[in-house]
Amino acid sequence: MRLIKNLLALIVLAIGALWSLQGVGLVGGSFMTGQPQWLYIGIVTALVGLAGLVWANRAH
Repeated sequence: MRLIKNLLALIVLAIGALWSLQGVGLVGGSFMTGQPQWLYIGIVTALVGLAGLVWANRAH
């Protein structure tokens, strides 16, 4: 179960990073490219993924 939680959190983190990079225009090929709101949405999503990693790996 811990592995699944970590994988899901990493996927969310990666999606957030991708959206952020698209928002600043470093990754092209999408309607999100160069749109600043996607930078902020991506940062929030990446932080959610990071929090998920912390939650999945906390000591019980």
